[in-house]
Amino acid sequence: MATRFSDRLDDRIEATGSMVCVGLDPDPTLWPARFGRRPDPRALARFLDEVLAATRPVAAAYKAQLGAYLPFGAEGLRLLLELPRRIGPGPLTILDLKVNDIPHTVHWYRSALLRDGGWDALTVTPWMGWDSLDPFGTDASRGYFVVAHSSNPGARDLQERRSNGTPVWHRVLAEVKRRARRTGNAGVVVGATYPEAVAQARRLLGPSVPMLVPGVGAQSGDLDRTVAAGLGRDGRGLLINSSRGILYGPAGARGMARRAAELKRAIDAARATARRGRRSPR
Repeated sequence: MATRFSDRLDDRIEATGSMVCVGLDPDPTLWPARFGRRPDPRALARFLDEVLAATRPVAAAYKAQLGAYLPFGAEGLRLLLELPRRIGPGPLTILDLKVNDIPHTVHWYRSALLRDGGWDALTVTPWMGWDSLDPFGTDASRGYFVVAHSSNPGARDLQERRSNGTPVWHRVLAEVKRRARRTGNAGVVVGATYPEAVAQARRLLGPSVPMLVPGVGAQSGDLDRTVAAGLGRDGRGLLINSSRGILYGPAGARGMARRAAELKRAIDAARATARRGRRSPR
């Protein structure tokens, strides 16, 4: 059995034939009417169970955003923290915290959420310095995705600033690549709304560093270009996350299942096209 997170991810993609990461983000503004007019924790538990049952056949991973659970209060946080148990074995679980702090504090995040809490990976930011992420290198089986180039329009404000002629986010990639070579559990977040950034990231990272790519679906990222640009070794190493694009829409659970399956088919088609393009003589 693979022990490094990057290998666990590749094994999961290979076993499922899927790169779909389902975002478990309950949005009160999009709350399905069938669960009542006002979201409450009991309805949230039923909603999560419905999502999991509908999407499990195509989910390589699930990603939960902390902020989506705060409107539900203490019970919402409890449901968030128990998600790895609720999901069960198989899909990888990613807690989207974008956490960063001094090493002493980050150790608490790592031990409480990855070691004791059962999550497979967290999202993090690098802006307090690389020593702040050193605690994540102590357990290679649990991963961390460093935000390199995010999906929002303001990504350019700081991430593309130049330092000695090099974009800051390229320096982030270089350090993540170094860490990934050493421990096998570091990856990056790059938004699908900037497919040219996905291509640059894969070129600079090499074929084996995992990439988590949000921004398809509701944020209208270019799926075909993103998949072609981001595929890693043997056509793996890539997770495509969709939250609102899967969870919200008509037809209840059947609609969720259909939208998740449609995303997988679209990714499969893009993977096949990209592979053919790579094999074709130039």
